[in-house]
Amino acid sequence: MSDDPYNPPHLYSARPAPEPQPLQPAQQRIRTAWTADELMATEFPAPKWAVPGIISEGVNLLAGPPKVGKSWLSLGLALSVAAGGQAMDSVPVQSGPVLYLALEDTPRRLQTRMRKILGSDRAPASLTLATSCPPLPQGGNEAIAQWCERNPEARMVVIDVFAKMRGTSAPGASAYDADYAAVGHAKRIADHYGIAVVLVHHVRKAASDDFLAEVSGTNGLAGAADATLVLKRSRGQADGVLHVTGRDVDEAEYALRFYAEAGAWQLLEGPAADHTIGDTRATILRYVRENPGAKPKQIAEGTGLQSDLVRQTCSRMVNDVQLIRKAGGYVVPGENGGQA
Repeated sequence: MSDDPYNPPHLYSARPAPEPQPLQPAQQRIRTAWTADELMATEFPAPKWAVPGIISEGVNLLAGPPKVGKSWLSLGLALSVAAGGQAMDSVPVQSGPVLYLALEDTPRRLQTRMRKILGSDRAPASLTLATSCPPLPQGGNEAIAQWCERNPEARMVVIDVFAKMRGTSAPGASAYDADYAAVGHAKRIADHYGIAVVLVHHVRKAASDDFLAEVSGTNGLAGAADATLVLKRSRGQADGVLHVTGRDVDEAEYALRFYAEAGAWQLLEGPAADHTIGDTRATILRYVRENPGAKPKQIAEGTGLQSDLVRQTCSRMVNDVQLIRKAGGYVVPGENGGQA
């Protein structure tokens, strides 16, 4: 193993590695039964966040359509967490070792992408990259476990893409059971070492009002994962919206902008709806949010928009449930007493 801090060991150590052993449960670390009063009296540590509010310890399924920028996003997050500082240009993150399995990339392509993302910044020594790894059931979980053992302060493992690592299904298993078991291999690693494991995945071609229904495969994938993130293309000022839900993560939507020249995703301020609709609607929405109950004349005077345009646009926004009529004025759904 190299002592050079800027030449860390690869996924497999340079030293002869011990014969891989099945990953054992974290004995004496995870208790599984209590009486009710014991459970209520127990103080549990807060979840460890790789990216606070977005990626927590456990299995995080990151899905999106082809070419939407999932790999740019996952590589950018890996670099940010490894180096510390800010993820997506706005979320403070604690530095720590990260393993990035770029299973659809070549070393040259990875280098090109990192040069674009890093700019003049130095590449973090605590980020380990690998372009090949066995499927999880056929030795991949042992390889990742060995890396985690060598990096006890590890914060995140990214598998891009999950299809390359899930392995074959058990004979006779249903599609749901096969998907659930596939994610289960990654979950054992995440739970054993208390780290975030990000599985980059695809979505179906058919769109859905429920972003979870767009994840390719059965509900077994999202059911086994601790959190599901879906990156979708958007309209308006944002280049994408990151939909997030999970057991330890509050359901939320984040508007993102992609800077192609820097290969970087930036988190935009404010609710995603403010960035995913046309300029006129966004202007009205921001004004009503700041002035709940505002009437069309007040909105027109406050925004400088023409009165007829405000009335017509507000009517359409009500039809699209972007605004709600209340006492002759308008409020935003879910805010200031607005009932969707």
